[in-house]
Amino acid sequence: MIPFSDEELVEPVKNTLAKQLHILERDGGGLEFLGVKQGVVYVRLTGACKSCVASETTLKHSLQRQLRIDIHPDLSIVNLSGGKDEFERL
Repeated sequence: MIPFSDEELVEPVKNTLAKQLHILERDGGGLEFLGVKQGVVYVRLTGACKSCVASETTLKHSLQRQLRIDIHPDLSIVNLSGGKDEFERL
């Protein structure tokens, strides 16, 4: 169980993602931070990343790994291709 509210996680998560953004940008991609719900970080991959076959590996082995190191080991990250609209329906 994550001992932080979703609201408390937003800024630390944004900071960690910003530090890791270069990983996506070097291959012509990026991400849009959508929010945090129940300890799950939601993003929308953009640019070359949204159609890349390795995007799930990048999410789990780079971004999620760093979130777990920096903030809490139970955090996870999910790509929502539908963006804000899909996030709001969760």
